[in-house]
Amino acid sequence: MSESELVSVVATVDSVPTTVPVGTTGTELFAERRDVVVMRVDGELKDLTETVHAGAEIESVTIDSEDGLAVLRHSAAHVLAQAVQQVNPDAKLGIGPPIKDGFYYDFDVAQPFTPEDLKALEKAMMRIIKEGQTFHRWVVTDAEAHAELADEPYKIELIGLKGSGDAAAAAEGASVEVGAGELSIYQNKRRGGEVAWQDLCRGPHLPSTKLIGNGFQLMRSAAAYWRGSEKNPQLQRVYGTAWPTKDELKAHLERLAEAERRDHRRLGAEMDLFSFPDEIGSGLPVFHPKGGIIRTEMEDYSRRRHIDAGYSFVNTPHITKGHLYEISGHLDWYRDGMFPAMHVDEERDEDGTLRKPGQDYYLKPMNCPMHNLIFAARGRSYRELPLRLFEFGTVYRYEKSGVVHGLTRVRGLTQDDAHIYCTKEQMKDELTSTLRFVLDLLADYGLDDFYLELSTKNPEKFVGDDDIWDEATRTLEEVAASSGLDLVPDPGGAAFYGPKISVQARDAIGRTWQMSTIQLDFNLPERFDLEYAAADGSRQRPVMIHRALFGSLERFFGVLLEHYAGAFPAWLAPVQVVAVPVAEPFNDYLADVVAQLKAQGIRAELDDGTDRFAKKIRTASTQKVPFVLIAGGEDVEAGAVSFRYRDGRQDNGVPVAEAVDRIVSAVRSRVQV
Repeated sequence: MSESELVSVVATVDSVPTTVPVGTTGTELFAERRDVVVMRVDGELKDLTETVHAGAEIESVTIDSEDGLAVLRHSAAHVLAQAVQQVNPDAKLGIGPPIKDGFYYDFDVAQPFTPEDLKALEKAMMRIIKEGQTFHRWVVTDAEAHAELADEPYKIELIGLKGSGDAAAAAEGASVEVGAGELSIYQNKRRGGEVAWQDLCRGPHLPSTKLIGNGFQLMRSAAAYWRGSEKNPQLQRVYGTAWPTKDELKAHLERLAEAERRDHRRLGAEMDLFSFPDEIGSGLPVFHPKGGIIRTEMEDYSRRRHIDAGYSFVNTPHITKGHLYEISGHLDWYRDGMFPAMHVDEERDEDGTLRKPGQDYYLKPMNCPMHNLIFAARGRSYRELPLRLFEFGTVYRYEKSGVVHGLTRVRGLTQDDAHIYCTKEQMKDELTSTLRFVLDLLADYGLDDFYLELSTKNPEKFVGDDDIWDEATRTLEEVAASSGLDLVPDPGGAAFYGPKISVQARDAIGRTWQMSTIQLDFNLPERFDLEYAAADGSRQRPVMIHRALFGSLERFFGVLLEHYAGAFPAWLAPVQVVAVPVAEPFNDYLADVVAQLKAQGIRAELDDGTDRFAKKIRTASTQKVPFVLIAGGEDVEAGAVSFRYRDGRQDNGVPVAEAVDRIVSAVRSRVQV
């Protein structure tokens, strides 16, 4: 008997076997669940208007889930595009995908959008939302799509790319519009069935625009090249955000405002820590004296910890012959991330005849090939393993100008880079101890809320045998699981030479940053023909572990600056103490206190300038100095100071010796004050 002849069908709904009448839709199935906006059918997201088929595995998807939020935001992007074409019928549509915390849509318009335009578009969107238009999926042929979208050149281009199987790869966000399967158009219909607007889209969407509610806002507009290429027309991209409720929108906007207050680029300028001179170039920061102090403290403490953990320090040059990266595979797999070659050492006669061919040199993007050469410089014995090589090595990566962002995405970066060479028998213990070392050291800098991410092989970009990759991935997974931290998969995210664990750290306002990475590599030792003499006299291949703890000093500096909102713990603060006399007669008294602090290695300063007392206190607060010592007549008579903390607390009449001891103890114990 065919399904069409059945009276009812059985499906599994949220793991429960369920019998429903033939022809039942998701809308009917979840009629009592107002929070369900789409459903997952046999692993694929579908509109609630889809009919339930026999044997289907169905999961409800709520609006506050990750998938539900993406559907909400993609639906909001459609409403934005509809509003734009209502206001400006000549606007041509690009692509409008959901993104983290929001959505965007690209438009070809004659004039860039202004803030006033965005406010007008929000009002137009709200009218569409209140109207309660419904989203209807219409499967079309290529010919039908061309006919319906004849006035939309960018959509026509995507349809053509679909035919070559290249659309998703050719345009960022194109996967929401076209894929390898059937083409579909989504129509927004009014209550009477009239089509109000339509767009090329794979879906799914919300059942109704009313579910978008008032939890959305347009954030900004910017220029964006079609399909991400400067060779193509420049479009105008409108960014928005959407949340299930207005309260959630408000909370998100407050998080953004807090993130803006903590923006390391702004704080870096206000606190005179670093800058990005145009004369040097994009993504190439310089650190000022105060920033240099923080960076030095970070490096010095890391060095001490690495010495205690048995690492050996090495140094390598900033450039190398290109052949080194041919051996490692970087020129095959990482060339786009490298600066162009410098062709040097070529010699020619006066008539131009080539006497000596030149060679291509590259700024190094990675330290690992050079560390391999150090390992290979002489014979190695199993007694030397594990050999842990460590370097603060500056590398250079050609990040596109649109990607460069303050200290968190630069072109010149210093990695606290280590490469560990060990036997297979030592591999798991070494990985376990390395992960523990990484987590402990990050906690010393004030980060202690972690989860792990496991990046596995990209099937289009890897070297080595599948068996080797499987063993490396399995070992990393076991080590990650034994840590007790949550482990999140990152399919295809590994480097070309091996899988990795990355430590994801949450900062003070809940944002996640990728910190340390630990990569297990059986391939580069093979490519560099690395060997050690085993106990039985045979020659064996070492296993190689790549490990960057900070990721880069620059990025870690930026993350810490935002984490602390500039209020670094006392041990990292560029100025740890400012002494502020109530009046000039007390300068000498506090100068002696400052001298005592300096003798203990404390970075202390006396503010004996001409500003008024209140302004000096405000200046110390603006510069986020951990401790301020104040002295007036009563303090001098008592041999004491008023001890003021950064949060505004103040202890009066603290004996000088006690004040000095408090500060020294706080700095040396790395207390997070």
